[in-house]
Amino acid sequence: MLLLLEALSAHAQQWRHGYDLMKETGLLSGTLYPLLMRMTEQGLVEAEWREPEQLGRPARHVYRLTNAGLALALAQASAGSGAAASGKAALA
Repeated sequence: MLLLLEALSAHAQQWRHGYDLMKETGLLSGTLYPLLMRMTEQGLVEAEWREPEQLGRPARHVYRLTNAGLALALAQASAGSGAAASGKAALA
């Protein structure tokens, strides 16, 4: 879930297609889409259908973080950077 939070938070207000998220995170569809569904149910991600840009193509879901999702992503990022800084201090 952290990879997905990081990918979505990089462009928090931008709607993203699942395929683009798969390419960016390296997650397979069997992992990505259940995560997106669960995060949507938890109020971390919002999803909506978009009409196709080209005639004859199917409608697609797009996803972006909610305010709660962005807050969680920022908290995880700061917790991760704090842990990394502690690890570096312990090595010094």
